[in-house]
Amino acid sequence: MKRPSSGALQNLRDVDHPASPLHSCSSERMKRGGGRDSDHNSSEEGTAEKSKKLRTTNEHSQTCDWGNLLQDIILQVFKYLPLLDRAHASQVCRNWNQVFHMPDLWRCFEFELNQPATSYLKATHPELIKQIIKRHSNHLQYVSFKVDSSKESAEAACDILSQLVNCSLKTLGLISTARPSFMDLPKSHFISALTVVFVNSKSLSSLKIDDTPVDDPSLKVLVANNSDTLKLLKMSSCPHVSPAGVLCVADRCHGLRELALNYHLLSDELLLALSSEKHVRLEHLRIDVVSENPGQTHFHAIQKSSWDAFIRHSPKVNLVMYFFLYEEEFDPFFRYEIPATHLYFGRSVSKDVLGRVGMTCPRLVELVVCANGLRPLDEELIRIAERCKNLSAIGLGECEVSCSAFVEFVKMCGGRLSQLSIMEEVLIPDQKYSLEQIHWEVSKHLGRVWFPDMMPTW
Repeated sequence: MKRPSSGALQNLRDVDHPASPLHSCSSERMKRGGGRDSDHNSSEEGTAEKSKKLRTTNEHSQTCDWGNLLQDIILQVFKYLPLLDRAHASQVCRNWNQVFHMPDLWRCFEFELNQPATSYLKATHPELIKQIIKRHSNHLQYVSFKVDSSKESAEAACDILSQLVNCSLKTLGLISTARPSFMDLPKSHFISALTVVFVNSKSLSSLKIDDTPVDDPSLKVLVANNSDTLKLLKMSSCPHVSPAGVLCVADRCHGLRELALNYHLLSDELLLALSSEKHVRLEHLRIDVVSENPGQTHFHAIQKSSWDAFIRHSPKVNLVMYFFLYEEEFDPFFRYEIPATHLYFGRSVSKDVLGRVGMTCPRLVELVVCANGLRPLDEELIRIAERCKNLSAIGLGECEVSCSAFVEFVKMCGGRLSQLSIMEEVLIPDQKYSLEQIHWEVSKHLGRVWFPDMMPTW
């Protein structure tokens, strides 16, 4: 039998309708049991079944009206789209355009401000920024600015901030994707734009202003308007802030749970203020200890009694310390017990300092050493394993450790080492273990398969 044409298929769509003459004729022939007619009828029934499925599919596609989807569904889809794609989608129909302007879609927004000459990243289109300021500034609540290294981008961010007079932000983040360009602006210009947000928001809970010219008076404005709501403050590398400015924040913002700052802003008075009965228990304290010019930066010492008071008040706090010092500048540190939980050494650190870490940091959870030199760290690692019972992550870069000492270290720490990142070049074969053997031995003590990291060869 020949394959039916498209026109025939169209005509067969009604073959299963009760009033169809063809259906009645086919039924009558089936009753008679005609041989050739029976084969013909079977073929027709198969075609009819296919036609029925095709008709059902067409009917489904006709009843699925994308323009009339529930706005809640469209809203969830729009939240996953980049801004430009979202703007294009809003032109599909009136319903989608209404969703595009719903307040829920504009509560969280990230401004990307880049200059083509200095960045390969896409930037938020200026016309879209104008529309956001004009129609949605009062809807914004969670806002961040990603700014490249150009002064023009930083100025554009300040221009937007100064126009947010009708908003009530809950979070604000100023993020420099390269060199901190906010520092190139006149301080008064930056402070003027930032205080617009501080004064009008009234409910800021999270503020990230690292590498900016924020100063003590602007922090007082922040505290005067947002002291009851501020929970997170990150302001590392803010040279115009003094210890007194940070102390003002700690004295007034009793709900503060996370704080990040440079070591020169850390003081005994600040730790005692964070330990007062009025203050909630701090959950995360990050301290950046940075030296740009060797021998020209003086690092003060924090009294042990201040650390003790701090840890009594917040016994579960994560104290994270990043060190970018030269070897001769470590003298004030690790002379007595401190409650550090995470230590990162970005420059070369001596055996002596790492030995003191094992003696003075019993709460240590994570240790990363980028470089040490050419003297093996066998004794220092064993001491850290003995004294730091909570250690669960370690990373070693340009260091040296004998294979035997490393196996002993892993054996002492056991399965609690959830992260073990060691470059293959760190491990020195000895009489007991070769590089091939250490893989199996370490895996046995960890309870999982482990291999040392390999240096890329590109």
